[in-house]
Amino acid sequence: MIAVTKTYPASDVLALAGLGVTDMGENRDQEAAGKAAEVAAAGVRPRWHFIGQLQRNKARSVVRYADVVHSVDSVRLARALATATADRQEPLDALVQVSIDGDAARGGALPGSADPAAGLEPVAEAVADAPGLRLVGLMAVAPLGWEPERAFARLAEVADAFRAVHPGATALSAGMSGDFEIAIRYGATHVRVGSALLGMRPTLR
Repeated sequence: MIAVTKTYPASDVLALAGLGVTDMGENRDQEAAGKAAEVAAAGVRPRWHFIGQLQRNKARSVVRYADVVHSVDSVRLARALATATADRQEPLDALVQVSIDGDAARGGALPGSADPAAGLEPVAEAVADAPGLRLVGLMAVAPLGWEPERAFARLAEVADAFRAVHPGATALSAGMSGDFEIAIRYGATHVRVGSALLGMRPTLR
């Protein structure tokens, strides 16, 4: 389970860590970088997951604190992360974000597409070929208007085909506070839970 701590203060991260939670998720670099530094200054080092859409110009900042990036959705982003990881001692774990409904405008590589920039396999190969990255699996968000059962059943099909080509990429990041139990039934290994753990999400000012 990944505790999604976006908009929650560093004190909540420390409280979760004190309860034994080891994995934290953030989706905005500007917030996450400062929070990770504050938590580290308190002597705590959780495993940080970057789960939001990532712009290439933020890659260098994100790799300074993140252990995992869940949202690699283009060859250009994979290359930017590969360049940014040049000084890391350990590879950055990377999941390719897939578009379940084929709408590239909402983010996600396209399953079954030969598009050299945004097809699922070209993106996966760009990650797998980068020495500073480690391809560990797939991530998806249920499309707007789709029932969770339909979305995660489709994702399971994509994941099965993907693992046939990349047998070591077994991670499947799917499901949030409202639907994580369904995601688990369809094979999710990582669920992203925020409000179900920490209550009503505060609004950033």
